[in-house]
Amino acid sequence: MADLLSLAEAQRLILARARPLPAETVALEHAAGRVLAESARAEIDLPPFSSSAMDGYAVRAADTPGRLRIDTRIAAGKPAGAALEPGQAMGIATGGVVPDGADAVVPIEYVVEHDNEIEIDVAVESGDNVRPRGGDIQAGESVVEPGSVLTPARLGALGAAGVPQVRCARRPRAAVLPTGTELRRPGEALAAGEIYEANGLILSAQLEAAGAVVELMQAVGDDEVAHRGALEHALSADVVVTSGGVSVGPHDLVRRVEAELGVEEIFWRVSVKPGKPIAFGIRERTLVFGLPGNPVSALVGFVLFVEPAIRALQGVPEPLPQFDRGRVAGGRRRNLERDEFVRARLRRSPDGPVLEPLSGQESHMIARSAGADALVLVPRGEGELADGAPVEYLRLG
Repeated sequence: MADLLSLAEAQRLILARARPLPAETVALEHAAGRVLAESARAEIDLPPFSSSAMDGYAVRAADTPGRLRIDTRIAAGKPAGAALEPGQAMGIATGGVVPDGADAVVPIEYVVEHDNEIEIDVAVESGDNVRPRGGDIQAGESVVEPGSVLTPARLGALGAAGVPQVRCARRPRAAVLPTGTELRRPGEALAAGEIYEANGLILSAQLEAAGAVVELMQAVGDDEVAHRGALEHALSADVVVTSGGVSVGPHDLVRRVEAELGVEEIFWRVSVKPGKPIAFGIRERTLVFGLPGNPVSALVGFVLFVEPAIRALQGVPEPLPQFDRGRVAGGRRRNLERDEFVRARLRRSPDGPVLEPLSGQESHMIARSAGADALVLVPRGEGELADGAPVEYLRLG
């Protein structure tokens, strides 16, 4: 279809308008999952002093092998005290300060202790079992670079380096608006023709996982006045995600009402399955996504289009979803006009990942999709993918 935008072009148009949000200062204990906006530099050398890597004895390498007098014992968290003199050894705990004069640590299991002396049978090399000051990182060096997601390991590195707070991109504020007169909340009684609303739950969970602060709005019926009021409120957010109402039926009001409210539509309809009628627009710096009403279309559309924008707003340098490679189990006919994303289970094999497509790929079958942990890309074209053919896939969850 000549009027359908390619997946790559649609993503390019979105990312061209998803500029990083302003930075804010965040206490380290509240920064998990945030994206660093400025380089975070070590406040101290790490380790901040030469320390022992073992429980044992601090010695002068030149005194080994030999019999040495035990002068004192150094506990972790305490100063070393006096310098080590020739012919002496000091007991030392893991993490203890290596005293001046010592240049090695002998593990406790390698010595024989006699009263206040130890006997060492082998020569020790200078530097053995000693963690040198600044051996991990030195004060002023960058611990974590801008654009990095603050994982537990990175938070630990920052904490150990004495960094109390960091500069992070502000978390995007997102408004989720499900549309459709037929929608009811789970737990309410259903009348004829009504269904339970699930897209808001799907999209809110996806947005929060991507780092956004989410407002899940109440579903709005197919009424222009109701749409206008709800959308005007939603457009105060950084990102608006609607579900339903973006096709061409008489009750599909979203795009028309958005245009009346000043939203400039950048594109409508993309050559992907499911999710062809996705719309994207902007009002000032607010990004506006119109996802289809079928739950699987909304889920897939978020992964391909909305999540990259959320990541880009936070300053992630490579915001697009990253494909892995595997092989598909069973044949799969290709769609002539659209790239298809097939829900599948991921199975490990000696030859690498195997993707097993689920039965029931229709875009309304959200219950069956709950068993999927991958989306397999079946590129558009003629023919079919043979059993065992190489494919690219995206992980879900």
